[in-house]
Amino acid sequence: MLKQRLQQKLLQKLSPQQIQMIKLLEIPTMQLHQRIKKELEENPALEEGAEYDSDQADEGINEEKELEEFSLEDYLADQDDTPAYKLRANNYSKDDERKEIPFSMGSTFHESLLTQLGLRVLSDFEKKLAEYIIGNIDDDGYLRRDLDAIVDDLAFALNMETSLEQLKKVLEVIQDFDPPGVGATNLQECLLIQIRKRDQENESLILAEKILDEFFTEFTRKHYDKIIAKLNITEEELKAALDEILRLNPKPGGTYSDPRDQSNRPIIPDFILDNQDGNLEVSLYERNVPDLKVSRTYAEMLDSLARKKAKRNRQDKETITFVRQKLDSARWFIDAIRQRQTTLLITMEAILEYQHEYFLDGDEKKLKPMILKDIADITGLDISTISRVANSKYIQTDFGILSLKSFFSEAMQTTSGEEVSAREVKSILEEAISGEDKKKPLTDERLTKILQEKGYQIARRTVAKYREQLDIPVARLRKEL
Repeated sequence: MLKQRLQQKLLQKLSPQQIQMIKLLEIPTMQLHQRIKKELEENPALEEGAEYDSDQADEGINEEKELEEFSLEDYLADQDDTPAYKLRANNYSKDDERKEIPFSMGSTFHESLLTQLGLRVLSDFEKKLAEYIIGNIDDDGYLRRDLDAIVDDLAFALNMETSLEQLKKVLEVIQDFDPPGVGATNLQECLLIQIRKRDQENESLILAEKILDEFFTEFTRKHYDKIIAKLNITEEELKAALDEILRLNPKPGGTYSDPRDQSNRPIIPDFILDNQDGNLEVSLYERNVPDLKVSRTYAEMLDSLARKKAKRNRQDKETITFVRQKLDSARWFIDAIRQRQTTLLITMEAILEYQHEYFLDGDEKKLKPMILKDIADITGLDISTISRVANSKYIQTDFGILSLKSFFSEAMQTTSGEEVSAREVKSILEEAISGEDKKKPLTDERLTKILQEKGYQIARRTVAKYREQLDIPVARLRKEL
């Protein structure tokens, strides 16, 4: 049975302006510059430059000159039904040849392999096999896919019948390419390919090849005593062979940097900290953030159209709608930029106040435990807003460019009941490991006892977690001769 009834709901929705503000708050300074540039290109009512001062004496002259250069007649047509405004023009006919301007960039890793393939004397069929193999080599330079599976792929996907022996023969050609070690199926094969291309008259290299070929498991687990006993060699001879192995590249593909990769861009700080004899001042890095203003030409155009009430046609109405939308969008964007800058400064000043002792000299032991809620309580902003500010933002200090995320850490208690930052514990952990005897590295159990002796109540699993976060391997893998 159908029924009609009224239902009242209370919903919370974000306005387009709030969404725009949230997106602008998340991005760092470098991306903000690109976002502003995009908005300037898309919105003709938004201009770059300082806001116009109405008290200037030459106001009337500038206004008349600007209106002469940009007349309203440019937007209004006589008897045409098409809109009276255009954002782009196409001055090409269908017969014109349009050419894109190329730009220079380096070759990628796979392009280099294909170039070397073209220099080898192979049949057309073998070259197709080689191209398929190169396509399966990852960015580290390894062929992770099994050759039997590649044989099946070629048969079913490309209708190319080949044998495992023929595929291995083509792979051997690829493994002779530069950089040495490319096309290997595992780490052991990669290192062996590299070492066999070097001077085999060197005794250390001969021993290194034997270790990699026959004692690779013992080598990876650093069971050096077993290698010395089985090969009947001295510790000095083993050390010389290991030095040769450590010179090899475990990721040969990593020697090529992808020209399209943007991950290696330099860090542009969002804040600059100035320390004047203990007086800390923070400012925004605004070199990439230009001043913005609303176009006076568009504002005058809207006023002119608004006063034209008697003979307003459909084209006039469309133009009024267009100009008003662009003006509103420009004002919203400028307000969002201002609000972003204000929020960033308020948040950074709160972090500076909370971690004042740390920012004086950068001593991590003075870094207090701090979570997002602590800064949210100081600023009165929402926790999600603080999280967006801390995301991908950096501050330039006298002791380096630091991520805002690094200032937030969990708290730990000492035996005296004092709360300390986890960063402080990690710093002590790094100092202990850097000063250890590499022949007998400290185990996690021993590191736990060292921290407990210093007054930090910490479990062994927490030590292991912090060690992994610092990218420090276990004691067995830190062992050296």
